[in-house]
Amino acid sequence: MYPELFTIPFIGWPISSFGAAMAVAFLVGYWIAIPRMSEEGLNPEDAANMLIWIMMGGVLGAKLYYATDFSLRGETEFFASLFSRAGMVFYGGLIGGAAAGYAGCRFYQIPLAPFANASAISLAVGQAIGRIGCLLVGDDYGRATDLPWGIAFPNGLPPVNYPVHPTQIYESVWLFLVAAILWRRRKKSPSLIGEYLILNGIGRAIIEHWRLNPRVALDLSEAQWIGVGLVIFGTVLLVRARREPKNQPTAASSRT
Repeated sequence: MYPELFTIPFIGWPISSFGAAMAVAFLVGYWIAIPRMSEEGLNPEDAANMLIWIMMGGVLGAKLYYATDFSLRGETEFFASLFSRAGMVFYGGLIGGAAAGYAGCRFYQIPLAPFANASAISLAVGQAIGRIGCLLVGDDYGRATDLPWGIAFPNGLPPVNYPVHPTQIYESVWLFLVAAILWRRRKKSPSLIGEYLILNGIGRAIIEHWRLNPRVALDLSEAQWIGVGLVIFGTVLLVRARREPKNQPTAASSRT
């Protein structure tokens, strides 16, 4: 594990591997989104502006979800969690990033559905890279295992001295596969963002079987219920997209 990459000289500010993974995730997602926006008939110059909106919304959403969830469980105090350097929940980031993306599209007059489809592959790749960051800091691991690829996290969050399922790797591999599937489907799918949500939800619901998160209802964890919701929402987007007439003009021509 490499929870800390290095410390900035003179000011003593540590750079965590998870923070570095997040930065790489946003930059790689931005790099992928530029040609995808052109393919969706959008102005790629809007990608930089939207990146700022989504970064801010994603980080805020991830922190709010973490602080709210753990304070309701009585494990931490809300504001202490909110302003700590620890604690980022992907699904909170997804909700916050989606809300910020919606607001940004309204502000810059970018058609929402094409932009969401242009962002789908970036989301999958960015999440996969983020899970590598979780692995490096020893967070979000799974149950004990005697499988040969089990990993102990003696300095993890929390520490564990026996082999456990490296569910961070499971999810990262799945999401890179999802990104590859979406890339091949990008010109055929009626709703690429819908397919991303479905595949994301299915993968998380399955991988959660090896995670330690408490079950909240019907023997499913909170993350599994969110995964079920993503599958339903993604299916709705696919059905709606199939019913819409093809070759509708976008607003991109007025912004080029």
